[in-house]
Amino acid sequence: MSVVTIVGAGVIGISWARLFDAAGWEVRISDPRPDLGELVERELAGRPVTATADLVAAASGADFVQEAGPEQEEVKREIFATLAAHTRDDVVLASSSSSLLPSAIARGNPAADRIVVGHPFNPPELMPLVEVVPGPRTAATTVDRALEVYRGLGKSPIRLKKEIPGFVGNRLQKVFNEQAAHLVQQGVIDVPDLDHLVRASLGLRWAVTGPFESGVLGGGPAGMRHLVEHVGSQLAFDAGRPDPARTGEVLDAVEQAYGTGETAYAHLAARRDDRTRAVLEPLGWPDLPSQDTQGQ
Repeated sequence: MSVVTIVGAGVIGISWARLFDAAGWEVRISDPRPDLGELVERELAGRPVTATADLVAAASGADFVQEAGPEQEEVKREIFATLAAHTRDDVVLASSSSSLLPSAIARGNPAADRIVVGHPFNPPELMPLVEVVPGPRTAATTVDRALEVYRGLGKSPIRLKKEIPGFVGNRLQKVFNEQAAHLVQQGVIDVPDLDHLVRASLGLRWAVTGPFESGVLGGGPAGMRHLVEHVGSQLAFDAGRPDPARTGEVLDAVEQAYGTGETAYAHLAARRDDRTRAVLEPLGWPDLPSQDTQGQ
């Protein structure tokens, strides 16, 4: 049985642990937090997961590492220095970072050729995408192995050609979210209505086609060029940007709409997960791995 070491027992790390366990991997999870045992017992109850604050012990003998620690460059460098020193030369060291460049994480690390970003969308156990982002010193074999592992977990990994701040998914999300905040600030639409609008239009459309394919279909038989030259030519307005000084207004509106705290979070997360599971199979995504699937 293959062994994975997951570093960090936050929301992302715990979700990775469920996914690897379901695919038949031996799972070790490491985090210095004092309540690690209680957390694992609560969130991973009944799963044969080893939890330890000792990163060296967790990394020794691992076949793959998925780091999901704090989004702080110096902290990640320290973690990866330890991982480099206590794993075999053929073990991929992947970071779940959502914004830090792999070259920054690997700076000064003798195992830079083994370091890659494997950025999931939350929750990793359900969302198909993993962005695989190499740094300038990442070996091609490292990227190939990461892709192989993620595909073995039932994921749909995408290999980026080169690193860029925010990668691709979060760059697109940043632009979209800024426009959404701007529209709320301008009094054009309320927070719940904007979410409903996206679910009932763009979200549904892009889930089955994506923006470029959608453009091809929007232009009819003449394709996306026709759409751009006709309808697109009339979208010549300044979209505007949100006012940073009024960010609090948007956050207040979001909290009013959805609430805060453990109870609200648990309700929203359960609803999200139920809806995500309901759409994955009809959309043709790979089946999630079963308990008897062995790690590769």
